[in-house]
Amino acid sequence: MIQGTMSGAGKSLIAAALCRIFAQDGYRAAPFKSQNMALNSYVTRDGLEIGRAQALQARAAKAEPTVQMNPILLKPTSDNGSQVIVNGAPRGNMRADEYFRYKTSLIPDIMNAFEALAADNDIIVIEGAGSPAEINLKENDIVNMGMAKMADAPVLLVGDIDRGGVFAQLYGTVELLEKDERERIKGIIINKFRGDLEILKPGLDMIESLTHIRVAGVVPYGRYNLDDEDSLSERLDAKSADVIDIAVIRLPRISNFTDFSVFEFIDGVSVRYVSSVSELGEPDMLIIPGSKSTAADLVWMRENGLEAAIKRYKGVIFGICGGYQMLGGEITDDGGAEGESVRGMGLLPIRTEFKTEKVRRRVSGVISDLTGTLKPLSGAEYEGYEIHIGVSSGDTKVGDTKVVSKGNVYGTYVHGIFDKCADKVVNCLCNKKGVTLGDTKIDYDSLVERELDRLADSVRESLDMEFIYEILNGGTA
Repeated sequence: MIQGTMSGAGKSLIAAALCRIFAQDGYRAAPFKSQNMALNSYVTRDGLEIGRAQALQARAAKAEPTVQMNPILLKPTSDNGSQVIVNGAPRGNMRADEYFRYKTSLIPDIMNAFEALAADNDIIVIEGAGSPAEINLKENDIVNMGMAKMADAPVLLVGDIDRGGVFAQLYGTVELLEKDERERIKGIIINKFRGDLEILKPGLDMIESLTHIRVAGVVPYGRYNLDDEDSLSERLDAKSADVIDIAVIRLPRISNFTDFSVFEFIDGVSVRYVSSVSELGEPDMLIIPGSKSTAADLVWMRENGLEAAIKRYKGVIFGICGGYQMLGGEITDDGGAEGESVRGMGLLPIRTEFKTEKVRRRVSGVISDLTGTLKPLSGAEYEGYEIHIGVSSGDTKVGDTKVVSKGNVYGTYVHGIFDKCADKVVNCLCNKKGVTLGDTKIDYDSLVERELDRLADSVRESLDMEFIYEILNGGTA
């Protein structure tokens, strides 16, 4: 099990790296996270919803993502509440205190999922959440040491040195644990290190002496174009503009911003996230992403002036999922799915009615009948998935195509719509701007595989893998 001293310590990518290493070494490996809180989600082949991080880890393990890899997914709907998804399907919205009382009833679901994975694999790489030393949350824990106990798993504790204070993080975490919990930690990983390892070594010796836990390795800082957990992703802080400037509205409840990762592989293209009119500028394409609270985020844009700026903007506008709904006319919510009805921007010929039943499905096909700057995309193949509670309707074309367009305004429910056609989108934007970028064609799947191998190579080189395998075989008592 991979646990961290805090959120953002790098648990997800360390787990992904180990999944790839074990797969490279000939083992059947699978990721597992009993409870994930994230707005970046993924739909499995059987139409069930899990966190994007577990889907990436499954890919690293060369395994098909399944709902057993993430039996509980919490999608925040407010500062004090989340939609609770169990075994890939919604159970309803709960306040934090309500869920805290409810969560132990989900232990059978967690263990059924874990045991199903364990029956089919040699190694399960379990990821914790946040920190195991959150003393106000330790009672009835189901995701950190509580999960380690249920699975009888040895633990590697990851600390982020890049933010500073890593030794205090590690020592404080260990000291706040119970004796039996401390004994589960078999190794420490220092993550995101930059600098001279020789200067760090005295600190490594001291932390081993203080905690009586061996340092399993020091992983260097690296930048990888791989899906991140939503709230702490560094890419959300990117502000620079390149030859082709793509601006994404950073909604308060932004979801599935990984839809735009593919553009970051293309030289000369920048993706920046904006939350105010002053940051918007004049991008070549403006994207309104998905949202877990569509109506509330639309009202937020209306109140801070972004809606008015978008309606004045003359370039390419693309809405995905919640962003697509916002671009249409009325959004009605008579069933109380989000709590309110709201007037849309009126830029696309659709209207949306929220339903209580969530649409979850994988989709593929060919984009057709586009207008405006992106018209050359007509005929391009797409593959992705839909996760939404709204049903949109409008003129006769709306039901016939997965991408609705009117002039230079486009909308779709398909997450991953750009993965197979990002180069064509960029070429359209280049033609409109009168610039060239050379070869923009990319194979996104191959690039992700390359990044996973690069990550695995770095982690393999940095960790004492002989020691890791000894831990897996029950050693280092």
